[in-house]
Amino acid sequence: MNPNCLDSSVWIEITHAGANAATFAKVLSSAAPIIVSTITLYEIARYSTRVAGQAATDQLLAFLHQHTVIPITPEIATLAAALGARHRLAMADALIYATATAHKATLWTQDSDFKGLPRVRYLPKTPP
Repeated sequence: MNPNCLDSSVWIEITHAGANAATFAKVLSSAAPIIVSTITLYEIARYSTRVAGQAATDQLLAFLHQHTVIPITPEIATLAAALGARHRLAMADALIYATATAHKATLWTQDSDFKGLPRVRYLPKTPP
């Protein structure tokens, strides 16, 4: 079974009980393994510290670490450069997409920059 990779926007949607949270929670609780890009850890830590404080951030990061955290290897960095150029992705997005691609994972996201890319499940963010 191929893994799922949840973009930062998905983790934020789940933790803030957004409109798409139930759909993403089903992905999180499925039998497929979850991989987490180290870039996602950075984005979540930065966002959560600002919005929810350090204690909540520490809890969220501990939860993310229960899944398989994928480091940025030279191979992922090189793949990210190629994918970023091909699909016009910013560096962080390219690294997350390369992580998912290298592990044959489905990338779940609300970020429209990924819309239409192979192995991406894009759900537009619904306003509250």
